[in-house]
Amino acid sequence: MLKLGVNIDHVATLREARYRGCAAGEPDPVVAALICEAAGAHGITAHLREDRRHIQDRDVLEIRKRIATRFNLEMANAPQVVARALQLRPEIVCLVPERRREVTTEGGLDVAAQIRPLTVTRKRMNDHGIEVSLFIAPDAEQVMAGGEDGRAVHRTAHRRFRRTF
Repeated sequence: MLKLGVNIDHVATLREARYRGCAAGEPDPVVAALICEAAGAHGITAHLREDRRHIQDRDVLEIRKRIATRFNLEMANAPQVVARALQLRPEIVCLVPERRREVTTEGGLDVAAQIRPLTVTRKRMNDHGIEVSLFIAPDAEQVMAGGEDGRAVHRTAHRRFRRTF
């Protein structure tokens, strides 16, 4: 059966455009997550970036407390964000690349070049009961590298995938 997961990142993008640095603002990504869940979504996705330019720590903390569906935390493989994920314990994390100037994730991880640190993080997450997926390019080398230890789920960077096929 297909399941619907809703990414609420751009709700936070809109809020931060107007209320950056404020303790509250609208639209509220937590409210959006609850509306999506009430409408039948099977999961909620939020990307906690290193620079916190969209989703904020308070958002993921509140989402984790309030939703009953599956929580997918998109994140860079950065120590501070890894620590937050281990604290939150989402059902799944998706490791993604981050570039400072992008509005949304635009390419895949270079898994082949980062296999050791990604494997360390994957093991830490799995030891805490958290599944791991990798946001990768639809490239044979990256797919093979991502599956080296056979435990990560793969998601492809959709924009490049659309151009390829």
